[in-house]
Amino acid sequence: MQQRVRHPDPPSRVPVVVVGAGPAGLTVGNILRAAGVDCLVLETETREFIERRPRAGVIEEWAVRGLERRGLAGNLLERAGRHTACEFRFDGERYRFRYQELTGRHHWVYPQPLLVTDLVREYADVRGGRIRFGVRDVRLHDLDGDRPSVSYRCPESGEREVVACDFVAGCDGARGVTRASLAPGRARVARHDYGIGWLALLAEAPPSADCVLFGCHPDGFAGQMPRSPEVTRYYLQCPPGDDPANWPHERVWAELRRRLGAAGAAPPAEGRLIEKRVLDMHDYVTEPMVSGRLFLAGDAAHLVAPIAAKGLNLALHDAFLLGDALVAWLTGDDDSGLAGYSRACLRRVWDYQEFSQWLSELYHGTAAGDSFRAGTTLARLRRLFTSPAAAAAFAEQYLGTAARY
Repeated sequence: MQQRVRHPDPPSRVPVVVVGAGPAGLTVGNILRAAGVDCLVLETETREFIERRPRAGVIEEWAVRGLERRGLAGNLLERAGRHTACEFRFDGERYRFRYQELTGRHHWVYPQPLLVTDLVREYADVRGGRIRFGVRDVRLHDLDGDRPSVSYRCPESGEREVVACDFVAGCDGARGVTRASLAPGRARVARHDYGIGWLALLAEAPPSADCVLFGCHPDGFAGQMPRSPEVTRYYLQCPPGDDPANWPHERVWAELRRRLGAAGAAPPAEGRLIEKRVLDMHDYVTEPMVSGRLFLAGDAAHLVAPIAAKGLNLALHDAFLLGDALVAWLTGDDDSGLAGYSRACLRRVWDYQEFSQWLSELYHGTAAGDSFRAGTTLARLRRLFTSPAAAAAFAEQYLGTAARY
């Protein structure tokens, strides 16, 4: 049984307060602790909750190497699956896209709850980092001065605790307090709505193929993303704002069989649906990702729809840059990383947003109800398997090697 270190007494001052114990916040915290920099991570949920919360599972190779260089990929490298190809299904046929043969690169599949479990154990139990779970009413103060602070209500006493710091890392997601604390007029938020929904499903069932499947069907997109030999993530295109109750077990599996159906393909294996929710496909980008002494990372700064499986990878990219930049300033008085942080992050953010838009048309164009769009979408799909140049360009963006870190 793993040892769990508890720090009941919060410090009154630390160099960095990290708000949010997701992949971005825990990676920043681990980078700081490895450099001997003290910090405090604040999380509104319990440790058990964040270690079980179902989220993404596809991690790009450059991101895994970044974790490995920082001593954070031990379990991942031992347990994660390697994916070297994906498969498109359209016009009743199967088309295998072997991206490793084109690039020499692959994807890793490692469910985010396992990654978070690894990161929180390394931060709190191994590196002795301070973390408070279950905090309430987090507030940020004096972000434009050189002595900012963060306050929160202690879950045990109900009293408000105040922690002074030099910097705040905002890693608490799209609906977190740090994003809401941006000074009015100091940041521009660009938004995009795809006008579609995805029914996100998690099934206790083995995948029907050894890779990710993309079903581009006239009745809507369907996707299969293997998570483990026993659990599979599925997506079904649906109207935005649809009610999951409109999708009983029988309808879900009938639509998956139809939209993923192709000559010679095994049908999806049915199993109990342990998660069922509707995601409205939209993106946003906050620019710049900095306001005074507040530095945003991950979904607190930008959201990319799960169309291209880029969200977790962007969060890790932000965390690598922010953690390294904070260490450089706090241990070496080098502010160049912090000064260039937002600009460096946004280069990859916008690259991934553009690819997500392009891929959305590939997935959903055949179901748009427009025969012209359907025809051009099928032309794009066929080109991936007839043009080496088109295939190479897609593989580069799909694997995240187009934007360099």
